[in-house]
Amino acid sequence: MDFDFSDDQVALRDAVQKWVEKGYGFERRRAIVAAGGFDRAAYGELAELGLTGLYVSEAHGGLGMGPVEGMVVLEELGQGIVLEPLAQTLLTSALLGAWAPAELQKDWLPRMASGQAVVVLAHQERGARYRLDACSATATPSANGGWHLSGTKNLVPVADQADAFVVPAQADGRLALFLVERGARGVATTGHLTQDGSRAGDVVLKDAPARLITTDGLAALEHGADIGVAAACAEAVGAMDRTLAVTVEYMNTRKQFGVAIASFQALRHRVADMKMQLELARSMSYYASLKLNSPAPERRAAMARAKVQLGQSMRFVGQQAVQLHGGIGVTDEYIVSHYFKRLTQLEMGFGDTLHHLGEVSARMQDTAGVFS
Repeated sequence: MDFDFSDDQVALRDAVQKWVEKGYGFERRRAIVAAGGFDRAAYGELAELGLTGLYVSEAHGGLGMGPVEGMVVLEELGQGIVLEPLAQTLLTSALLGAWAPAELQKDWLPRMASGQAVVVLAHQERGARYRLDACSATATPSANGGWHLSGTKNLVPVADQADAFVVPAQADGRLALFLVERGARGVATTGHLTQDGSRAGDVVLKDAPARLITTDGLAALEHGADIGVAAACAEAVGAMDRTLAVTVEYMNTRKQFGVAIASFQALRHRVADMKMQLELARSMSYYASLKLNSPAPERRAAMARAKVQLGQSMRFVGQQAVQLHGGIGVTDEYIVSHYFKRLTQLEMGFGDTLHHLGEVSARMQDTAGVFS
């Protein structure tokens, strides 16, 4: 199997890498966190690169690319621990492109591709943990053929800044998926910083007008969550790659007993273990991205397997980086602490390691194991 990237994919990676290095330095990121964790100007720069239209078809003004290109982009954004929610844009644009009626696609996908509209997934509820079928929000049909939604969604990315939300709700006894505009009547949002400096908040809906995306909401939501898992895996690989590089650089400059600590064999072994975990994670991120277009059962099992390995790798690489830096590794002034926070948050997104370990176990077939 050929794992080399195409010329177009390499060019895409190089363009994003240059933007991260020149346009999204650590000081700019700190300023964005201080201003609330989301910057429309930075998001607009991603749109100028064409990234917000990566998963949007050319018919709607996008690039019409696929999961591998998404992985390449998100790895580079992970290197810079970029706060703006491009992964959410890829997720929701893919959902609308695959599940929404043509009229809804026409109204929103061109605006999403150009960066004019930020649309995010609002699916998490208190008490649901990571179960996608646990949803208390309700949808009732209106007289004009539309729908009205009521319920509360938590930890919604850029909740008070987004232009619209993709929202699952119970409709006629089954889970359906809807699009709700933030400025619509009956929609109230709050915002706050998360642990890694990005922005999230709550969305409260009280008979808010909504447009139906699909009545097969659980299948669509599982599809979206799997895109989210693959995106988190790719971003984590980029973050771990940079975390390792920063750690090695520190070890080559930090001296004890008159020599660089990189010369100590025990510490070199720990760095080798970090590198091994990074490469295990990278291979499983590739696996996740390559399985995104597979049939649902195969895709869901692949995402769970990938997230288990990524979760283990993120925890190990982050903890070792902090340990090898010593006390400075947990200070806000030093960048490695911010990578550690981001990796910790990515590990918990769309299901933590223990959740996905359970998913892997539940999906094992009778033929699984060494004695089959």
